[in-house]
Amino acid sequence: MRKSGLASLAMFYYDFREDEKKDLRGLLSSVLFQLSDQSHSYYDILSTFYSTHRDGTQSPSDDELVQLFKELLGLPGQAPVYLIVDALDECSNTSAISSPREEVLMFLEDLINSELPNLHICVTSRPEADIKPVLEPLTFRSVSLHDERGQKEDIENYIKSVVDTNRKMRRWKPEHKQLVIDVLTKQADGM
Repeated sequence: MRKSGLASLAMFYYDFREDEKKDLRGLLSSVLFQLSDQSHSYYDILSTFYSTHRDGTQSPSDDELVQLFKELLGLPGQAPVYLIVDALDECSNTSAISSPREEVLMFLEDLINSELPNLHICVTSRPEADIKPVLEPLTFRSVSLHDERGQKEDIENYIKSVVDTNRKMRRWKPEHKQLVIDVLTKQADGM
């Protein structure tokens, strides 16, 4: 659908190891860039936005980026936008007054409450205590793999393969290997 111009797609994966993928600014910057490449109208608005911020030398605020994103979504005659936010639980959740994760959750909640008919959102995450209550009331359809038997089997099989192929672990006694497999599988908690 995207290739034929019938939809726009923007995906963002939170990765705790990458600084630019830890907060709302990273999400918005990536999504806006992706969308600008899929629509001339989006590109024109982003180009004007870039110019008003002294051709990129003046950094916009997160609020300005949010407003820009909503402006793009509100353009008449545009194809539906599919936004995929993957691994939200990897977004930093510091003890600060407003953590990056809290800001992203507020942004997603605001988007959903805006009821933009052109926007479709998919969020993946572990069911963290701060994420679950925000997303549950907003979901149209929720799929949980957290407690799926197949998920746990895959984790256990992966751990077994590592234990069986690791040069040092191959020499371990079978009961020690099994203990490692059991403990790590249990501690993985479906992850």
